Amino acid sequence: MSSRCVILVGMMGAGKSQVGRLLAENLGYDFVDTDALIVKRAGKSVPRIFSEDGEEAFRALERDVIAELARRQSLVIATGGGALLDEANRRVLSALGHTVYLKASPRELYLRVKNDKNRPLLNVPDPQGELRRLLDARAPLYEKCDIVVDTEEIGTDEVVDLLIDELAKRTIETQME
Repeated sequence: MSSRCVILVGMMGAGKSQVGRLLAENLGYDFVDTDALIVKRAGKSVPRIFSEDGEEAFRALERDVIAELARRQSLVIATGGGALLDEANRRVLSALGHTVYLKASPRELYLRVKNDKNRPLLNVPDPQGELRRLLDARAPLYEKCDIVVDTEEIGTDEVVDLLIDELAKRTIETQME
């Protein structure tokens, strides 16, 4: 496998962190969660950043963290669901390695996150509708990823196996060019 990074994108609840940890372990890469780095840097939780500083402050921290990751190799990176909204992030992440969209329906995403209180964008009267709205806005960006995996009906292990196979194919193809 090459030393290029693997960048996992998708909505909250898509499985980026779970898949990312297992994929990193299988590839012998380090795992990085951009939200965790933001929390560490800010010294407060994502919901507190949103409530005290606003979404724009969160997005600025996210942009800084992603820019810093651009200097590293052999990482599996789980991004926040909105990371691709920023054009600079899209450029950096695309240049850094293979982008992977972990896809699921709004209904499935809602079932996965409905009891998670650390989702500030879902603190609204209709969280499932908000997920649908967010996904509609973000899906065109997600669909441009190098690899798209529908996580709706398969488990984490199966997603990781699919990704390892796909990444191996891409590494072989790159070496043949």
